Amino acid sequence: MKRAGSTRMSFARRTRRLRAAHRGVAALADEQTGRRAGPALRLLAAAALLLAGAVTAQTGDPEPIKAGDPLPALTAFQLEGTLPTNLAGRVVLLDFWASWCGPCRASFPVLDQLHRAYGDRGLVVLGVNVDDTDKAMRKFLGAHPVAFPIVRDGAQKLVAHMGVAGMPTSFLVDRKGVVRKIHSGFHGKETEDALVAEIEELLK
Repeated sequence: MKRAGSTRMSFARRTRRLRAAHRGVAALADEQTGRRAGPALRLLAAAALLLAGAVTAQTGDPEPIKAGDPLPALTAFQLEGTLPTNLAGRVVLLDFWASWCGPCRASFPVLDQLHRAYGDRGLVVLGVNVDDTDKAMRKFLGAHPVAFPIVRDGAQKLVAHMGVAGMPTSFLVDRKGVVRKIHSGFHGKETEDALVAEIEELLK
């Protein structure tokens, strides 16, 4: 499995290659003319770069979801498992995780506690697993059982769309479906306290 962030890294690599190609065109022009290429030739090289960049942008990865963006419709991403039907009008904590993620072992008890403490007040905790196989996910859940719902992004379409750069990453979404906070990684009490404060605020 490609680790989270590898899709976005590929876009960065393509950008670096385009920049290198631009420098190569200019250097080749200098070599062929025996002097520094004139503005016209360098402008032509820049135009070629911009055109290539435009094509890459059209076929490249989407911009990562950021605070203030709406949460995309989860039903559009072929997630395995049963999505909660009561997301509308509720605060949602969407957590991306993997069985190979060490910090996820520490975050799961906290997420489960939040689910139990705030579920009746309007919070939905939803875990999104990105493992290659259902077996790996099940093995992890057997060792770290939780009460909140879990789905698997086996095709890794949602994790790529959201622009997740590492595991775990959680998105806190308000009752209107707008992403309000994004937490990258899990930092123990610091992350737990931040989540509690943010959830309390959104549930008011």
